[in-house]
Amino acid sequence: MTEWKRTRRLTGSLLLAACCASAFAAATAAVTDTGLESGLLQALHLKKGTTQRVGTSGKAIQAYMREGYIGKRPDQRADYTDYYLLKKPASFMGHELVLIEEEYITQYIGCCVSPGAGVTVKVHGSTQKLQAFARAQRCTVTDPVDIRRALNDVAIQTRLPKGHYASLSCRERDAGRDESDQ
Repeated sequence: MTEWKRTRRLTGSLLLAACCASAFAAATAAVTDTGLESGLLQALHLKKGTTQRVGTSGKAIQAYMREGYIGKRPDQRADYTDYYLLKKPASFMGHELVLIEEEYITQYIGCCVSPGAGVTVKVHGSTQKLQAFARAQRCTVTDPVDIRRALNDVAIQTRLPKGHYASLSCRERDAGRDESDQ
């Protein structure tokens, strides 16, 4: 009888430890996801009185790489833009983050580079928060966006589920636009 009680306690202790480890892993993932989103938002946030962004898109993208959300290399580079498809779920302003873009120049290939970054999300609910961010940070929202066509235009072959997608572009040209144009 004593052996049975010991086995039962051990099993209970193992289950408790497994539950705690699972809860810790979930909490850590949520904190990581929030930190990544925060870094990306910083990269899209406009410095007051300028057309420059507060954060660095390269650093935000490297953080997503370190955590395994995107590959070490872009899925495609077209003109001056790198395109990164997400490999695992991440959120952005309450929506599902699908694609991160970064536009920059390493070598001049012709007109016209517009440094900055952008994201495409699968919309869950309202885009009001996304629209408000775009207005406040002098970004451009395309809603809805035909994600399959947009990816095809830059030679990315992938299957994404049907749904409502929207893109947020926070590049130099977006910040330089007259507010009445937005």
